[in-house]
Amino acid sequence: MQPMTGAERIGNILKRQPVDRVGLFEHFWTDTQQAWTELGHIQPGEDLVDHFGLDITLHWPFNMVADLDAVPEIIEETEETILTRDGNGALLRRHKLHEATPEHVDFAVRDRETWEQVARPRLLEPDERRIDFMGYRRARESARRHGRFFAWSGVNVFELMHPLCGHEHMLLGMALDPGWVRDMVAVYANLTIALQEILFAREGWPDGIWYYEDMGFKGRPFMSPRMYREIVQPGHIDTIRFAKSQGLPVIMHSCGMVEPLLPHMIEAGIDCLQVIEVKAGMDLLKLYREYGERLSFMGGIDVRTLYSNDSALVNAELEAKVPIVKGNYGYVLHSDHSIPNTVSYDTYCYFVERGLGLGRYDH
Repeated sequence: MQPMTGAERIGNILKRQPVDRVGLFEHFWTDTQQAWTELGHIQPGEDLVDHFGLDITLHWPFNMVADLDAVPEIIEETEETILTRDGNGALLRRHKLHEATPEHVDFAVRDRETWEQVARPRLLEPDERRIDFMGYRRARESARRHGRFFAWSGVNVFELMHPLCGHEHMLLGMALDPGWVRDMVAVYANLTIALQEILFAREGWPDGIWYYEDMGFKGRPFMSPRMYREIVQPGHIDTIRFAKSQGLPVIMHSCGMVEPLLPHMIEAGIDCLQVIEVKAGMDLLKLYREYGERLSFMGGIDVRTLYSNDSALVNAELEAKVPIVKGNYGYVLHSDHSIPNTVSYDTYCYFVERGLGLGRYDH
């Protein structure tokens, strides 16, 4: 088989059709790129997608905070952290010395009443100010020039709710006032679809959709399969149905242990599960054996072997998984989360070279 473009390769992988090799994609912490730049391995400002020849370009074009007119307010600042209030009315503490997910400290939305007062009215109509038209256009054009698969990316309903009201209020609401959480799911799903319709009609369609939707933590999901089906899945079905109506495959990222939810995520229509976090209890080979005929996979390579910077450990991890999971043409090489700055540049280069070597097909 002749070498394929990234767009051709990922398009086939998501349908589990023959390809020249497994796909390649990755997420990197900003600290990692900074460290590799300071060591002279990459040029300042260089795109790591270009540098490593990754197969996918992502672009995140939507601003989904409730109040678009809110100016972030600094509440407190120290040498190490900064506490701000965002357009959701939430207090966020960010670290200044290193990149990390912001700590959510407090929330203006805590229940049905505050949802209806603070946020709901602002999310009912698709305000075009939420859309980064220019950024989307440039990313799409760049992907076309380089032959890469171009995916619209953003968060789905679960990941839209928790920055608004926090996991505690959201999960308690699922148990004590499920009608409130169902309403949030419906409002966010409808807004997402309406904004996608506006963007794609004006700027053109992507090759696929990538939803970030962290629904698990170590050892278990945030909710039972029943709660997922009754409360969250309807939003997934609606947003994925819209994508499928336009012929767009759907990749869903979910950190943590989400295996108990997976049959229902497949039922909702996802084509690929991405990140498959080993340290949370996810097992790529087990999932491949159980769902490989219906689902493609991206990730599942234990990043802890990479930040050991021991090529023998990296090789053992790759040899144990890649030759098996490439069997149905449905695998994209990716760590099980993202690449931290403790991973050396040489280690990551070895990971790519060895992984793609194991992932080639003899046709």
